[in-house]
Amino acid sequence: MNTFLLKISSPDGDLFCGDAVQLNVRGTEGDLAVMAGHIPFITAIKPCDCWIDLPDGSSRDGHTDGGLLTVSAEKTVFLSGSFSWK
Repeated sequence: MNTFLLKISSPDGDLFCGDAVQLNVRGTEGDLAVMAGHIPFITAIKPCDCWIDLPDGSSRDGHTDGGLLTVSAEKTVFLSGSFSWK
């Protein structure tokens, strides 16, 4: 199972930094999933429920009021104005 480095940050600090299998969020053009090897891009994220699938088979659910998602070959960074785990 391929993984990628994911970092989720808000003004409160880093909320997640580690390996992920998949990140699911709602972008300005609709729902999207980021997986290892995804093409680089930047998009705005709308307020939504989101989740991360982890390498151990578990997942973490959260909610964001929106933000900015940057996907690169090295890592994926989600900067959110407000983010909370469910």
